[in-house]
This record gives sequence, structure tokens and C-alpha cells, in this order.
Amino acid sequence: LLVSKDLGKHLLEVEDLLQKHGLLEADISAQTERVQALNAAALKFSELEGYQPCDPQIICNRVNHVQTCLEELGELAGKRRKELEDSRQLWAFFQEMEEAEAWIREKEQILGAKTCGRDLSSVLTLTNKHKSMLGELGGRRALLHQTMKRGEQLLAKKRFSPGGIQEKMREVRLRWKKLEEVTGLHQQRLQEALNFFQFSAETDDLVAWLQDTYRIVSSDDFGHDDYSTQALLRKHRAVVEEVEKHRAAVLALRKQLALLAPEHRQGVDVQIRVVEVEQLYGEVAEVAVLRQQWLQDALAVYRMFSEVHACEVWVDEKEQWLERMEVPEELDEVEVVQHRFESLDQEMNSVMGRILDVNQVVQQLVDGGHPSSEEVRSCQDHLNSRWNRVVELVERKKGQLSSVLKIQNYLLEC
Repeated sequence: LLVSKDLGKHLLEVEDLLQKHGLLEADISAQTERVQALNAAALKFSELEGYQPCDPQIICNRVNHVQTCLEELGELAGKRRKELEDSRQLWAFFQEMEEAEAWIREKEQILGAKTCGRDLSSVLTLTNKHKSMLGELGGRRALLHQTMKRGEQLLAKKRFSPGGIQEKMREVRLRWKKLEEVTGLHQQRLQEALNFFQFSAETDDLVAWLQDTYRIVSSDDFGHDDYSTQALLRKHRAVVEEVEKHRAAVLALRKQLALLAPEHRQGVDVQIRVVEVEQLYGEVAEVAVLRQQWLQDALAVYRMFSEVHACEVWVDEKEQWLERMEVPEELDEVEVVQHRFESLDQEMNSVMGRILDVNQVVQQLVDGGHPSSEEVRSCQDHLNSRWNRVVELVERKKGQLSSVLKIQNYLLEC
């Protein structure tokens, strides 16, 4: 049993042989105690004095022979155990290498069947799974390194044929290298897909913002008075600032597109999408400028109407006063009225300046093609007509007052 050359043909068989060898070692150990007891008893016969049933030398030789055989048996058992343990290490090495190859094949199949996702959500999910696999790959790499180290140790012992060990190590190293290459390639494809879908998502968000902004800047609400139009103009200026801030994002689309993988950036759809965004931004910016001008024109109209109303209130008041006023015949009263006309002249000069400003604003609105040009022009004509009437009344009353003063002066001279 101890000189058998059967060291097992796989790990389970070696484990079985080791178990049987352990039983044999236990049997040898038990027999060793028995032999030692028998040898001790036999040696007593070699020490007898007087009658000796056997030659003491024969007894000693016999005891020594048995002891020598027992020691040789122990040496054979130790050698056998060492060979079986070495065999177990060898087959454990091959089994670990087989497991490593099976794991590599499994991951190759998984990586070969994996897609890169159809949208941003699926790509992020696959990326997280890939990160988990990278962690698993790192753990398996450490185990494989330990197995390779044990293979090197087996080769160093020179107890087995190196060909099978070296060939297996070479095969596994090549397969592992290929797996790392496939893993790196898949990670690169995932990153390229992630970049593309992030670019698409950002582009979609930009398009949605531009569409919402276009609806805002193309609104036909220009307010109904000075206050509401000013509020709309303030909001619109804030929108214009946001449009200007998004200019950089639109201009960066071309650079971002150039950084995508060829299979993504060369697609007709994505190139058309970029052009659409650029065109939409141009339309938004153009309409925003027009709306700002329209709001400013509307504000100018409402302010003009407000100024016209103020002027007409003054004109109504003075027109009524002039129509009711009768030129007095007494000199003292004439002088009082004359002082009033002097104050009226100052007021008229001020109002005349305001009316000239109104006429200037009206001319600018008309020249600019404002949609309310006819209404503005009508309001201007009405104000100018009222103003001319007041001027005529003032001139008439001044003429009457001047005649009275001449008569009074003549009477005084007489």
C-alpha cells in the first residue's frame, strides 16, 4: 500500500487516497506501540542469567530487525503522505484553474450578449452593473494571482511534469488577458453610449426650454396700461437675459457632437437635431428682440396717451375758463386779468413743450410702423386741434384785453 504509485487522477480521488492513508497511518501508529511492547519483552530474555532459552544475540538481532522494519514503514508512510499532499496541491491547482476558465467563459458570454442600452436610464443601469462586475473582476484577479503563485511553487518543486502546469497557466493567462480587453472595450462602449444619451437628454431639455421660451416671447399680450406694460417689459428683460445665457449652451452643441463616438456623431438624426436647435434658438432670439421693441412701443403709446390725457385736462380747464371769462372795463380789473394771462403764458410754454414731445413720439411710432399708428395719429390730431383752439381763444381774449387797455389809456389821457 505504501509503495503504490497511484496518486490519484483528480482532486476527489486524491482526497479519498489521503483519507485511506490516514487510516493506514493510524494502524501503523497502533502497531508501533505493540511492536515496542513486544521488543521490550523480548529484550528481557536476552538479559537473563543462568538458563537462557535462546541465544541473546539472536534476540537482539531479531528486535533490531523488527525495529528497523517499523522505521522503514514509518518512512514509507511519511513519503507516501508527502506525495499524496503534493498530488492534492497539483489537482487543486488544476481545479482552481478550471474554475477560473469557467468563470472567464461565463463573463465572456455575458459581455458578448450585453447591449449598451436604448436610453439614458438603461445605460446608467448597465453602467452600474458593469461597475459591480469590475469589482468582481478585481476579486477574481487576486484569487487567480494566488493560484498562479501556487503553480510557480509546484514548478519549483520539480516533482511533476512542468508541461501540463505551464500550458494551463499560459492558456488561462491568455484568456484572462482577452477578458480584460473585452471588459475594457465594453466599458468604452458604455461610456460612449452614456455620452451620447446624455448629449441627447441635454439637447431635449434645451429644445423644451426653447419651445417654452418661444411661446413666452411670441405672446401678443402687451399690457393694457403703463403699469402692466412696464411689468411685462421687466419680465421680458429677464427672459432675454436667460436667452443670452443659453447662447453658450447652443454654441457648445457642435463641440459636444464632435466628441461623440463616430457611430453616434455621424448619425443623420443627431446632426439634424443640432441644426434644429440652432435654428430654434435663432428664432427665439429674433422674436425676443421684436417683442422687446413692441413692448417698448406699447409703453411709449400708453405714456403718450397718459401725457395726452394730462394735456387735454389742462386744455379743458383753460378752454372753459377762457370761454367764461369776460374782459372787464375797469382798469384795475384789467390789470388783474393781464397778470393772469402772463401766468397763463408760462403754463402754455410748459404745456407746449409736452405737446411737442407727444408729437415727436407719435412720429417715431408712425415711422416705425406701429400697429396702432392710426389711433395714435388720431389722438395727436385731436390734441393739436384742441391746443390750436386754446391758442386762438387766448389770442382773441388778449386782443380784447388790449383794446380795453387802449381805451382806458385814452380816457386817462383825456
